[in-house]
Amino acid sequence: MATASFFAEFRRRLDPVLPAALRGDTPVVPVVRLTGAIGMASPFRPGITFANTARALERAFAVKGAKAVALVINSPGGSPAQSHLVYRRIRALAQEKELPVIAFVEDVAASGGYMLACAADEIVADTFSIVGSIGVVSAGFGFTAALEKLGVERRVYTAGTRKVMLDPFQPEKAEDVERLKAIQQEIHGAFVGLVKERRGDVLAGDEETLFSGEFWTAPQAQGFGLVDAIGDMRSFLRARYGEKLRTPLIETKPGLFGRRSPGVMGLAAGAAGEAGAGAAQALISAAEERALWARFGL
Repeated sequence: MATASFFAEFRRRLDPVLPAALRGDTPVVPVVRLTGAIGMASPFRPGITFANTARALERAFAVKGAKAVALVINSPGGSPAQSHLVYRRIRALAQEKELPVIAFVEDVAASGGYMLACAADEIVADTFSIVGSIGVVSAGFGFTAALEKLGVERRVYTAGTRKVMLDPFQPEKAEDVERLKAIQQEIHGAFVGLVKERRGDVLAGDEETLFSGEFWTAPQAQGFGLVDAIGDMRSFLRARYGEKLRTPLIETKPGLFGRRSPGVMGLAAGAAGEAGAGAAQALISAAEERALWARFGL
């Protein structure tokens, strides 16, 4: 007992001269940034996928002595499946480690981005953040007229009568659109159920409005119960855990060759990879991602 008391007293006296990271009395809240369109990540265009965030989330929840885990979210949405995979991993880790999760919204947490925010026990947003868009959307192009003008004949051979459903190079069919809308309704219903499960006790307003796909500023979203508080991460966490709080950033999977920002060689290699995979597809993907952000004026 005397030895234990000696070491306890020694540590108490030593704490004031140690770096903050080594002090026993310093509260810690690890931070994971979830930024970009969901499911559209590549070495050349960072985004959010289960593959590039899972490890960072595990490391954040493993931080010794953590008081909570903070998620900084800035996403216009994207893939429903990837959104749900990341959401489920956050909830599983929170339950396993018995740690609260706090989400901080920057520019936007919309659609799949809001699903990620729902993984938190509390959602805090900046006054000018955009929140909501609880809906499902599919978009594409029709090239039949262009092919006709160019005099191009496309030949497709399939096994399965619906294999080319919604092919952009063929005329749109009513039964194909009906099938797509049925799938969208199913996904939307699951999304609505998730939001109700996580936010049901505080949601306000009629469901037709809340789940219409509309989006709002943070103060409006707070009125609907989609957001708990207005503020920023630093002020909010320090008010709760004290001025000595540490908020170490847990990096997500690095970019090409382990670098966050590719240099000249990285850019060249990335461009070559994109070209090899199909420059046209890369341009379409970039346009789709740009459209996601543009919808929210970003």
